[in-house]
Amino acid sequence: MSVHFIQWNTSHDMLKEVNRLYDAAGTFDCIEKGDLVAVKLHVGELGNPYHVQPFFVHDIVRRVKEAGGKPFLTDSTTYYCAQRNNGYDHTVTALMHGFGMAPFIVADGLRGENARLVKTKGILKEVEVAGVIAEADAMIVVSHNKGHELSGFGGAIKNLGMGCTSQAGKLRQHRTIGLEIDTSKCIGCGKCKDACSMHLPEIIEGKARNTSPLCMRCPMCSEACPTGAIKLTDKNNLCRALASAAYGVLSTFRKGKVSYVSFAKDITQYCDCLPNPGERVMKDVGIFASNSPVSIDAAFLGMIDYKIFNDAYSVDCMLQVKEAKNLGIEGDTAPKINRIS
Repeated sequence: MSVHFIQWNTSHDMLKEVNRLYDAAGTFDCIEKGDLVAVKLHVGELGNPYHVQPFFVHDIVRRVKEAGGKPFLTDSTTYYCAQRNNGYDHTVTALMHGFGMAPFIVADGLRGENARLVKTKGILKEVEVAGVIAEADAMIVVSHNKGHELSGFGGAIKNLGMGCTSQAGKLRQHRTIGLEIDTSKCIGCGKCKDACSMHLPEIIEGKARNTSPLCMRCPMCSEACPTGAIKLTDKNNLCRALASAAYGVLSTFRKGKVSYVSFAKDITQYCDCLPNPGERVMKDVGIFASNSPVSIDAAFLGMIDYKIFNDAYSVDCMLQVKEAKNLGIEGDTAPKINRIS
């Protein structure tokens, strides 16, 4: 499947240019009159300066309406304790970041409870898809390409797999990563417990232990450990889980009802989930549009030196793309790119 692309060039009106991209790619062809259309985006953690600019989303809403759809903005709550952990605070964050151009409906409910358990393929056998996503008629997946400490990078596949699942679905994916504590190095200082937002590690007989099923394998405890006693293992499993969850999410839509737009601009060291996403690590690339998450992510990775992310996070960025393809999600790992000039 081909990917349409327009280079980021601020000597041009990028809002006009992106509409040429949408027309060439048929971005809104997935919409039928009367469809309830989820515009899936990441509103950014409160204070994050690099999420997709609201005027682009405003224009997507306009185009959905012109196509006869009924657009609403949506994103799911976070499992970890942050500003978007519940529906109320998530909605407030969306409004503060400028996403008030259409109704914002939290995808998995007030406390992450609204989900549909669906069967999937791969490393996961089932996954909890956010209820609002599962009930939508069509979806436009609006992604911001950037780095990610556990999956190497975040794009369309991550926006599907992690962003369209409930808190339980997020935990299920993260638990595919392992956690090991080398007690010979542990000094029992308790800094891991202090760093954990849920205070899950325990100090027992002067040594750290974390056997809680609630642990999502985030890197906070390992980063806080002064002796390097805590490490995450099998990090590549999360890339496989993202692909597996993405397959489950797409199974709730009829074929041809999901379209993708990815902004490779302000490509940061870390994810939009942080208020402090780190430095921009490469030049702005452009905007991609496709009807395949595999193709659109592969197109982005093919245009950059993603070894920057691989080396930084010890994962293979391309793995989630290849895994999604292997599971049967349509697309190409080396897609044809149609440049809009």
